[in-house]
Amino acid sequence: MKKIILGLSILLLTAGMCFAQSSDLQVLTTVKYNKSESITVRELKKRCAVTEKQYGVKLTVDQRKAVLSSLVDEKLVAQAAAKAGLTLPDSTIDQYFMEAMSQTIGTPVTEKQLDELLKAQNTTLDETLQQQTGMNVTEYKAFLKNQLIMRQYVMSQRQNEIQAQATPTDAEIRAAYEGNKASFVWSDMVRVFAVGVNKDPNPDNAKNKINELRNKYIDKKVTKDQLLSQAKAKGADFSATEILIPKTEAGAAQLALSYDSILGIYEQEVGTVFDVTEDDKMYVFLVLTQKYAAKLLSLSDIVSPDSTVTVYEYIRQMLAQQKLQTVISQAAQDIVKELHKPEYVEEKKTGAALDKLLNWGD
Repeated sequence: MKKIILGLSILLLTAGMCFAQSSDLQVLTTVKYNKSESITVRELKKRCAVTEKQYGVKLTVDQRKAVLSSLVDEKLVAQAAAKAGLTLPDSTIDQYFMEAMSQTIGTPVTEKQLDELLKAQNTTLDETLQQQTGMNVTEYKAFLKNQLIMRQYVMSQRQNEIQAQATPTDAEIRAAYEGNKASFVWSDMVRVFAVGVNKDPNPDNAKNKINELRNKYIDKKVTKDQLLSQAKAKGADFSATEILIPKTEAGAAQLALSYDSILGIYEQEVGTVFDVTEDDKMYVFLVLTQKYAAKLLSLSDIVSPDSTVTVYEYIRQMLAQQKLQTVISQAAQDIVKELHKPEYVEEKKTGAALDKLLNWGD
């Protein structure tokens, strides 16, 4: 009797799993402006999970309906963009992606440099993005590409209107500076040249290699630029990067250092070559290549030692982006209203049936 009950329990559990899977595959809405695209419960769950990760909240059924509505709107605009022949090369997506990543960490970096920084913190770009956005790199780039193409389409449809409304005036720029003057500062910063060798697969060889590179640098047998160039070569057995670091705990973390360590680096003379250090994965030596003292920035100052953009131009760009986003958002809403017709949007689930599917619990 016990075996029969156990078998029945397994059967019921399996049936429940099949039901859950089939529920996830149920179509909520079909969008068919340029082609037929179905939005399933699974796709909505994925987008809701991303939204919850970004905002740190659990969505209600009504909020999930709003996410579904936004998915419908996105697909309508994306299909309209495709019908108009708009597309973007992967190189453009990669550029936008790295600009977003550089803005997040506060300094310009390449994807390779970003990977090296994250490795020093015992993580990866995939893991970091997954934790922060709910998407890995491939998914995030695909999402970014879709958003940029839709933005391009909206701008192409409302170009004159957008340009007229998205240009900030000189008075607006100066007012924004006065209202936020205290935020336009340089903190104490150091520019550090870092050379590293992975311990894997032979820690002893890696230690010999890092000491060899450090000695060559000290003896002026190799320059910083030469090491940077050699590190980029195919098959290079070491890494090299130069990065601007604020004298803060967050800045120290970028090099997997303690706050006291970054303070110690700042106190040294420019040109100081530090001893080799190690963590679980790498041997590293650092060189202090530049120091910058904290100061309040005027409108004519550049925003960062790595930039040629002045505070005035930075504010102008920021205000333009804010205005542009507002104008584009309104234009997108107008376009969606034009596209959102019964012949283009078929709601497969409505009312109580929709509520039931969206009340999936967690």
